Amino acid sequence: MIMNTAHLIELPRITDIRGDLSFVENMDQVPFSIERVYWLTGVVSGAWREGHAYRSQWELLVALSGSFTVVSDGVEGPSLWHLDKPSDGLLMPPLTWRELHRFSANAVALVLSSGEYAESEYVRSRDEFDALIGRRS
Repeated sequence: MIMNTAHLIELPRITDIRGDLSFVENMDQVPFSIERVYWLTGVVSGAWREGHAYRSQWELLVALSGSFTVVSDGVEGPSLWHLDKPSDGLLMPPLTWRELHRFSANAVALVLSSGEYAESEYVRSRDEFDALIGRRS
C-alpha cells in the first residue's frame, strides 16, 4: 500500500557474526524506480539544512552513519523523525516539505530519488508550498 504522507519503512536486514547487511531494491522496498542517489557528508554537528519540497519526485532518506532529524510537512500536517539506524528509511512522497537538522558528528545521510536533478522540481518557498497543498497562510 502506498501512503501519500511521509512515513518510516523498515528495510531488510540480514544479521550474522560478520555484521549487518541492509538493502533497497526498485519497486520492492520503495514505490518508485530509483533514478538518482546522493548523500550528505561533512555536515557540521547540529547544523540545519534549508527546507524544500519536490513537485513530483519521491525520496527515501537513510542515516547510513550517525543520526539526523527530519521535519516533514504535508497535507496531514508536520511530523518529526529521528533517523539513526541504517535499516530504517523515511519515505517522502511528492509535495512533502522537509528540513534536516541536528546532524550528529560524522553523519552520512543517503538519499534515493525517483528522478534526476531538475531545478524545476524544487519548491523552495514555503508560501508556494502551502498554496500547492491548498493550505491557507
